[in-house]
Amino acid sequence: MKKLLQKIFGSELIEIHHIGSTSVKGLSAKPIIDIMIVVKNIHRIDNYNTNMIPIGYEPKGENGLKGRRYFQKGGDKRTHHVHIYEIDNPAIERHLAFRDYLREHPDAVKRYGTLKEELSRLFPYEIHSYISGKEQLVLELERMAIAWYRKENRF
Repeated sequence: MKKLLQKIFGSELIEIHHIGSTSVKGLSAKPIIDIMIVVKNIHRIDNYNTNMIPIGYEPKGENGLKGRRYFQKGGDKRTHHVHIYEIDNPAIERHLAFRDYLREHPDAVKRYGTLKEELSRLFPYEIHSYISGKEQLVLELERMAIAWYRKENRF
């Protein structure tokens, strides 16, 4: 998949990262792969929609997050999400910090995973309730993750 995305976005592409729950060993996760692509200019990305459609990705535009381009694969049985951000977008650091923090802090993985499993049982068909139920812990972990990430990377 990475090589195909590199071919599609070519010289516009800077980096590709596996993010989300499936990128953290031992974390409970839906079987959906989240990919984050960092590009030079976000405004050029809509020009690539016609290249993403034949490989099964539905373009969703910003899909509620200003400065992002988003693609879904798999229809109602989603298999992949592609999140695209322009270099220097703060969401890039947030995603990488959260992922890397969880990879290095098994206690946080356990806390987050336990909550996700509980919410999945409580709200199996109510995605908004599931997301809302995670929000407070995610924000707490994100704050810790960003502080840790900046210290680790000496920002």
